[in-house]
Amino acid sequence: MTPKGTGGEITGFEVKRTGDARVGLVGFPSVGKSTLLTKLTGTYSCVAEYEFTTLTTVPGIIRYKGAKIQLLDLPGIIEGAKDGKGRGRQVIAVARTCNLILIILDVMKPLLHKKIIEMELEGFGIRLNKSPPDIVFSKKDKGGINMTSTVPLTELDDNVVKAICKEYRIMSADVRFNCDATSDQLIDVIEGNRVYTPALYVLNKIDQITIEELDILYQMPNVVPISAHNNWNLDELLERIWDRLDLIRVYTKPRGTIPDYSAPVVLSRSHRTVADFCNSIHKAILKDFKCALVWGCAVKFNPQRVGRDHVLEDEDVVQIVKKI
Repeated sequence: MTPKGTGGEITGFEVKRTGDARVGLVGFPSVGKSTLLTKLTGTYSCVAEYEFTTLTTVPGIIRYKGAKIQLLDLPGIIEGAKDGKGRGRQVIAVARTCNLILIILDVMKPLLHKKIIEMELEGFGIRLNKSPPDIVFSKKDKGGINMTSTVPLTELDDNVVKAICKEYRIMSADVRFNCDATSDQLIDVIEGNRVYTPALYVLNKIDQITIEELDILYQMPNVVPISAHNNWNLDELLERIWDRLDLIRVYTKPRGTIPDYSAPVVLSRSHRTVADFCNSIHKAILKDFKCALVWGCAVKFNPQRVGRDHVLEDEDVVQIVKKI
């Protein structure tokens, strides 16, 4: 389908997910996203001094600590992106699929750009560096709005909750608050289409400022200062990416051989049981699964025989024992 006013189809926004995690580069035009992609992945992305050099999503792969991390260079966004300006909706839609967002900021005007980008992403349902609110919301056919709370609420009461529900034409529901929630958080839960994504603020072009100015900017939370052009501080950026993705590496050990440390199975900390490990290799393994032998920090002695629900830790070694 070709949008009105264009000469052809908009392509390149939808990129097939590959690797163990996906990281998106988001920022204004000409802040150095394409240069950073090239330096971290070796993938060439067009670089020029004028704005809007990148018109489609350009993917690359970072190989780090045995993991394959997909890095996406997204077209530059502008103010009003959430409303469709500059193909902003397509760009932010791809950002919603990422496990981590790197917000690339020009070090000469970081605070202004940071505020605008956060507003655009928030307006499209992306919650940066936040956890989902602990609110249990369930609609029902009758009975009105039943509100309960396990903690004191400082911003919400029965009348406010009922008013918000009424705005969404919800006349009956059970709402339980397990946190001191705000009205915005309740709305997020009711709408149910928010994504909660970690983010790092990458201050690029630090070669253009003084050490004293850099020290001030370094006080911002979740900041990594770099110079992509000069390869400054890219090692710290990679380490911070790894930490925020919260991945672990698990090594396989076929029976009678030494562990294979060359190709770890990479899992997220939220899905790192022995069953998750098996499914990452092949879904058929669990059909013949008897137990697993585990070496590492996740067991009391080495090796330890464990079941499919055992939780693994970083750099554990696992040998699968099949049913005879």
